[in-house]
Amino acid sequence: MIRSPRDILDQQPMGAFQITAVTICVLLNALDGFDVLSISFAAPGIASEWGISRATLGVVLSMELFGMGLGSMAIGPYADRYGRRPTILLCLIVMATGMSLAATASGVVTLSAYRFATGIGIGGMLAAINAMTAEYSNARFRNLSVIAMATGYPVGVIVGGSIAASLLGSHDWRSVFYFGAGATLLFMPIVWFLLPESIEYLCERRPANALQRINATLTRMGHNTITALPEPSAVPRSGIRQLLSGRLLHITALLTIAYFSHIMVFYFILKWIPKLVADIGFHASEAGGVLVWANVGGAIGSILLGLLTQKFSVRALLIGALLGAAVTVTIFGKSYTSLTQLAVVGALAGMFTNSAIVAMYAMFAELFPTELRASGTGFIIGLGRGGAALGPIVAGLMFEADLELSSVALVMACGSIIAALAIGLLPKNP
Repeated sequence: MIRSPRDILDQQPMGAFQITAVTICVLLNALDGFDVLSISFAAPGIASEWGISRATLGVVLSMELFGMGLGSMAIGPYADRYGRRPTILLCLIVMATGMSLAATASGVVTLSAYRFATGIGIGGMLAAINAMTAEYSNARFRNLSVIAMATGYPVGVIVGGSIAASLLGSHDWRSVFYFGAGATLLFMPIVWFLLPESIEYLCERRPANALQRINATLTRMGHNTITALPEPSAVPRSGIRQLLSGRLLHITALLTIAYFSHIMVFYFILKWIPKLVADIGFHASEAGGVLVWANVGGAIGSILLGLLTQKFSVRALLIGALLGAAVTVTIFGKSYTSLTQLAVVGALAGMFTNSAIVAMYAMFAELFPTELRASGTGFIIGLGRGGAALGPIVAGLMFEADLELSSVALVMACGSIIAALAIGLLPKNP
């Protein structure tokens, strides 16, 4: 018998309203994807104009990743306490401001500061939309919905990157940031009018007028309303302390190790592709095109993974994707002179590295309860972004030490192997 809004959402088919809500979260993650990698598209032009070294460029490429770590850890709990929707709107403001300012930067220090600020918004956004997507989905399609949300990341790079490559053909690197700022601002009215607060959040936190807000959303979904709020979860709302105690400690630790290790590999590929391709002798717009193809592979991998979750466990698929990532990143380190070869190898590496990331997001939504979902996601992403930030920096230092690309790629690929081992140690029935 259906007794609460949670049961209604879990047991009933997903209607147009829920699909629209999930689609908005997909598009928001697409926006995140472009905003994160806008610096990668701009990197060749920045390095050429300012004459900075690879090691310095590696630091610049990582600054928004440090910001994402802080944003995920600080804003994730905010989303659990004050709501997913206000968190998303706040993050959009921060992102648009940071992207606009990046276009005005006149040196490495100011650009790094603006990218760090942009990263704070991006990190908080990801924690909020991961929770929102899971909570607007029914039980049958929850994993698929979260994976679809995560698939938005490479799609944003593909669409936005194609536009950026076109802009770079006739404008300088600043045009990439101006485009990103404008696209970010466009999402504010979309979220304001079409994405109400998560029903699960309202049931759990019980803010003012929670019952009326829940019934308004249920009516828009075409479901019956309720006469009283259901009982909240018995789990204490102590956030980080809950994640680091009891049965959740083991899960949180292993997921953090896995995410940290693999995200280094993921961002090594995504952040360095344009500069490596440009160094071979191709134009910045062609180098950006190879990055777009890496994200085409990432989108294809995500879609395949989502379909396979209907037949296989997310855990098994994640381990397979991590092993595939280790192999393809190592192959990426070989010498290539053809743009077509670079695009194909980049697409394969993108397919496995990105599908592993989206599978991890599905596991976050699956393993953490509602009242800790954004906090758990934010905590892991926050610590894991340390690995994201270290990836480009470590690679830059190895390049600066005159290591060949093949050696750098082999070292970086080890991160995915470590991640696979950590996922293998997770309890099967947490």
